[in-house]
Amino acid sequence: MSGKATPGAEAAARGCPFRRRVGNARSKSERKFADDPEKNRYLSASDAPRDGELPPEADGKRKGNTQPADKGNTRKRYEKPMSFTKINHYEKEYADTHHDTALNVSEGVGDQPIVSPYFTRRRKRALSTDEYVEGILAGNITTLSQAITLVESANPAHYAQAQEIIERCLPHAGHSVRIGITGVPGAGKSTFIEAVGNMVTSLRHKLAVLAIDPSSERSGGSILGDKTRMESICHNPDVFIRPSPSAGSLGGVARKTRETIVLCEAAGFDVIFIETVGVGQSETAVHSMVDMFMLLQISGAGDELQGIKRGIMEMADTMVITKADGENVRKAELARTQFQGALRLFPLPESGWRPKVYTCSAVAGTGLEEVWKGVEEFLDHIHANGYFQHNRNRQNKYWMYETINEALRGSFYRDPAVEARIGEYEKRVLEDRISSFVAAKELLELYFKELK
Repeated sequence: MSGKATPGAEAAARGCPFRRRVGNARSKSERKFADDPEKNRYLSASDAPRDGELPPEADGKRKGNTQPADKGNTRKRYEKPMSFTKINHYEKEYADTHHDTALNVSEGVGDQPIVSPYFTRRRKRALSTDEYVEGILAGNITTLSQAITLVESANPAHYAQAQEIIERCLPHAGHSVRIGITGVPGAGKSTFIEAVGNMVTSLRHKLAVLAIDPSSERSGGSILGDKTRMESICHNPDVFIRPSPSAGSLGGVARKTRETIVLCEAAGFDVIFIETVGVGQSETAVHSMVDMFMLLQISGAGDELQGIKRGIMEMADTMVITKADGENVRKAELARTQFQGALRLFPLPESGWRPKVYTCSAVAGTGLEEVWKGVEEFLDHIHANGYFQHNRNRQNKYWMYETINEALRGSFYRDPAVEARIGEYEKRVLEDRISSFVAAKELLELYFKELK
């Protein structure tokens, strides 16, 4: 045979029969397949033929088989679609025609309410004053906690009942030792209380810890997480831990810490620790409600100049250098020497007790016995010279005036005439139409006019 060789003959001469034909057929079939969705017969990507492979129908063209299964239908078989790689938006097209695929995303549900509409809040029965007092005197921790919550409440409706509870518990109070513990943030106050608390309860004492947590000036909230650092004593039945927010109260304590002390004493706790906020040298309010004021310091916090500053330093009855362990032992001993020398420069306090400085490590458990022996020595000293009762009487007088001031302030802001006009005066002050001093004077005159 003469003449021009056919494309098939040229492909056979190269040992690749039908390869050029297959390539041409693939391009045509792909175009046909893209226009004809009825030819979409492959349920998943795993069923689709790969690039360079034959479709399942062309079983004659497998690996190892150079001859097609049916020669008469070879051309037709090779014109089947062979790959999906060039089809755009296949997932979307397939999802539109097959709704039983994972590619089809169902619509989600709408926003649900935070509280279930089927939830019915059950109001707890409010306890009477007699039930509160009986539970507190019996040492019931649950009732004591509820009573403290009632005392700390800012609701005017709770004030009368809270005052009655305190008045009835007052004859059963006063038989405890009140110790205020303060220090800079990070001095280890909570860890120190946990370590000393275990030792106090081992001496058959009942311990109440009133931990004051700072409140946010922006949101008004408090973390109240000091209890998490007292894991070893929070499950002790002889220990009661009550975190309370400062709620804007200055001096390192909460507004109702004094009343809470009375309730804890009536419940039978003979040792009370008051852990202050821990803001530094201005926490002096706690000194007016405790028998002993303990200041925790850390090494490297300053030199002798910091030690001779007035304020909280001259109010401390005992100073403890914490975290005296490991490589910090030498630094703690140096800080002890410096603070001991600084405290000698202060005049002798009214109690007649010269403050002492101790070192300890709450983690290692060293120096804790010496600290508690120092506490017992101080208490014996003030009991012997009568300063203990004198200090208690002076504190009662102080809190009488503080209660009067708080009551007057609350009465002023709750007065109907003041509530009706205070917004107007505030607006005038903000607009510089009246000075703040004149506004305060006129509001006070309005308040006292209503009292007449």
